[in-house]
Amino acid sequence: MNLERSVEILSDLIGFPTVSSDSNLDLIEYAGEILETLGARTELTYDDQGEKANLFATLGPETDGGFVLSGHTDVVPVEGQPWTVQPFTATASRDRIYGRGACDMKAFIACALAMAPKFRAADLKRPVHFALSFDEEIGCLGAPLMLERL
Repeated sequence: MNLERSVEILSDLIGFPTVSSDSNLDLIEYAGEILETLGARTELTYDDQGEKANLFATLGPETDGGFVLSGHTDVVPVEGQPWTVQPFTATASRDRIYGRGACDMKAFIACALAMAPKFRAADLKRPVHFALSFDEEIGCLGAPLMLERL
């Protein structure tokens, strides 16, 4: 895996303030562009207000099966917490990256997106799916909407 690319994507993802009460559309557009550039087939499902979306994207053959890399895009609020760095700016210190969502779960999403070019270049027998959902932090509200469409 390209560590530098993972860190670059993670820094970008942390910069999207995707608190559950707010929209995640900018992050979804960013991730979708990365995957679409690689030829992924993408589908969005929106909440009732059209302010949040799930992204389901597929690389590889159009066949059954495969595996899913799934993550949620929302984060918990930062108000009332003693942050020593800007929560929506990735800050590197002592071989770590700090920022809201860095561990839960934007780093996983960053690694999955950084690996996407390798999946695209591989001779896949089964597809690789990317499932990015909204509102996991407040009851997994987005994932069921995505599952209904699959």
